[in-house]
Amino acid sequence: MSSPVLIIAAADDWPTDRVVVELERHGVEVFRMDTSEFPQQLSLAARIDQGARAWMGDLSTEHRKVDLSRVGAVYYRAPGAFRFPQGMSGPEEGFAAAQARAGLGGVLSSLDCRWMNHPTAMARAEYKPIQLKEARACGLRIPPTLITNRPQDVLDFAETMGDIVYKPVSSPVLIEAGQLKSVYTRRLREGDLKDTQGIDTTAHLFQKWVSKDYEARLTMVGDRAFGAAIYAGSDASHEDWRSDYSALTYAAISVPTDVVSGMRRLMHRLGLRYGAADFVVDAQGDWTFLEVNPCGQWDWIQGNTELPIAEAIAHDLKGAT
Repeated sequence: MSSPVLIIAAADDWPTDRVVVELERHGVEVFRMDTSEFPQQLSLAARIDQGARAWMGDLSTEHRKVDLSRVGAVYYRAPGAFRFPQGMSGPEEGFAAAQARAGLGGVLSSLDCRWMNHPTAMARAEYKPIQLKEARACGLRIPPTLITNRPQDVLDFAETMGDIVYKPVSSPVLIEAGQLKSVYTRRLREGDLKDTQGIDTTAHLFQKWVSKDYEARLTMVGDRAFGAAIYAGSDASHEDWRSDYSALTYAAISVPTDVVSGMRRLMHRLGLRYGAADFVVDAQGDWTFLEVNPCGQWDWIQGNTELPIAEAIAHDLKGAT
C-alpha cells in the first residue's frame, strides 16, 4: 500500500485541485488541508520520546485522518492564515498564531519525506540576491545587477550599462488604500534618472536591459523541465509581460541542454523540487536567467500550451510514496 501524500494549500486553490485529481487517478491516498482550518476544523496530536526517531500522531478533521508516520510526500503551496474562534483579543490572536505556527508548523516541517517545496527552502530561495549568485555558479547567464540605496551608484550603473530596468527586490505586490497593486518592471532610458528622489529610502534592484526576442517560462518539476515561450504583443508586455496578459501568446518550446542542466543544479542548490523560472531569450537564442519562483503559477501555462505540468507534479509526488 502506497504512502499518502499530504497537500497543504489554500482550500480554493484550483490548480491544486488538478494535482489531487491526478494523484487520485493513480490510486494515491491524499490528505488535503489548509492551515486556515487549524484549530477549528483541523486538529493535531503528535508525540515524540527517547524511543521514537520522529514525531508520531495524526492530523484529523471531522471526516478524515492521516497518520503522520505514513506520509510519503508533501505538496506545499501558499496555504491560508490560521483562523481562531471569535471573541479573542488582538494580542490573544497574535499569541495563538505564534503557537500554531511553532506547533503545527514545526511538527509538519519535521516530516522526513519528499517536499515540494519545504517552507524553509522556499524562504531562502525567495531572496533574489541568493538566486542570482547561485544561478551564476550553476552556469546560467545572468544580467549585470545592482542592489543599492545610493542614487549616485544608480547613475554610474546606468552610464556604464546604457538602458537599465528597475524591479522590486521582493514581492511586487502591495496593498494601498485597501486596493491590491503591483509594481511592474520598468525600463529606464537616458533621461529617466534626472530625478533620483526616493532611491535612498530603501533597497532597489537595477539590471542591464537585455534585448529580447521573447521571454520564456521554464517550469521545473523534479528533474523535468517544461519550456514555454511568452510572446509580447504590446509595449507594456514587452517590458513586463505581467502588466498586459491580454497581449500575450504562448508556445511550448524546447530548452537548450545547458540551460536545463544549469536549472537542475540551481534547483538542487536551493533545495527545491518545483520552481517557475523566468528567462529572456535574445535574437541569437541565448537564455538569460531573471528569477525562479518556488511557488510560481503553472496552471495558465499548462492551459495555453498543453504541457503536462499537473501530471508531472503528481508523478513526482507519487514516486516518493
